[in-house]
Amino acid sequence: MSEPAKFLNSFAQSLATMSLYGNGHPQRERTIDAAYDSLLLLQENDPRPRFSFLGQDVIYGEMALRELGDWGWGARLANAGVQRLEFERGTSRDEFEVFLEEVLARLTLQAVDSASRSPERRSTIKFGAIGVKGSDDQVRPVESVVVPTASISYSLNDEADAVRWLHDEVQVRGELPLMEAESVVRSLSLAMHGDKNIVIPLLQLKEFDQYTTTHSLNVSVLTMALAEWVGMGAKDVRAFGVAGLLHDLGKVRIPKEVLTKPGKLSDDEWKIMRQHPVDGAKIIYESDRDLDLAAAVAYEHHIMINGQGYPARRFERGVHSASKLVHVCDVYDALRTKRPYRDAWESERVLKHIEEGAGPDFDAEAATAFCAMMRQWERRVAVVDETQPVVAPEDAA
Repeated sequence: MSEPAKFLNSFAQSLATMSLYGNGHPQRERTIDAAYDSLLLLQENDPRPRFSFLGQDVIYGEMALRELGDWGWGARLANAGVQRLEFERGTSRDEFEVFLEEVLARLTLQAVDSASRSPERRSTIKFGAIGVKGSDDQVRPVESVVVPTASISYSLNDEADAVRWLHDEVQVRGELPLMEAESVVRSLSLAMHGDKNIVIPLLQLKEFDQYTTTHSLNVSVLTMALAEWVGMGAKDVRAFGVAGLLHDLGKVRIPKEVLTKPGKLSDDEWKIMRQHPVDGAKIIYESDRDLDLAAAVAYEHHIMINGQGYPARRFERGVHSASKLVHVCDVYDALRTKRPYRDAWESERVLKHIEEGAGPDFDAEAATAFCAMMRQWERRVAVVDETQPVVAPEDAA
């Protein structure tokens, strides 16, 4: 068993033992010592170990711990608001024990006595939900974490938080957390297939500065729906979903004042904006060479079929089939979203725009398939508030 897996098992054993024995009991102290020693051993090779618990996935850094595929503690921790866990070097034995007590309190829904804790102490242990950069010395309220299930009642709160956290990781660390991106797509796929008929959950934009998060999730959902509509297998559908989720990743390098500007962009600002396909492709490709499909889509999603658009190409060549699908879904969601400088278009108006652009702008087959899908599945579209569960229509085919 790997050292990360050994630590997590020891970590879980200490929590189980602490739930049975009070402070000072020898058995309690032994299991805490064992877990702490396991942490120190892990930090000999990894000074800052990071774990994520997403559904049934246990992720160490960027690697899924397949040996813990049936480890029930991951879901328990996630449901207690501990989806992300990170240890910095220098964690003391006392600090580790206090942290275990906080986690145990979350698991058992007990109040934590913070009076005995030093407010001056800076924690070296960061934990919380995906999207939260870490914990201070305050215990966060236990939040409800939705574990994806086969149900038509759901929210996209966790998925939105995960995408925001993913974008922050790229900005701060320059790293793309691939496993979390794939987990978001799996979660979206489960939400889409929770009913006997497919559901298309589209997140409603609340604040314009969250547009990139909302748009990324919506394009991923629309792309998977379209890929399924044209007859692709489940593996390809998810691969296209990851490409849709990451298509605008390069926007993390655009200054916020440009990205969220409510008015018309200047020529210089447009130059900055038009760089995001190249930046996104570089980020993805440099993070994981196996993501060449997603990198290609990030690069190509603003290129029109007639060769116009951006970035400009030196040599005429076609674009990937995934880019053709993402391009249609990208434009649809963008026009259906209210902006500071214009109202959202009605769905039928957008579909007519796509039909008119088939050939010069959009791939004709992709445009035709998308419009047919949206018209036939119109009643299967669920506009989702990120924090509120939504029940999809029951009578749509």
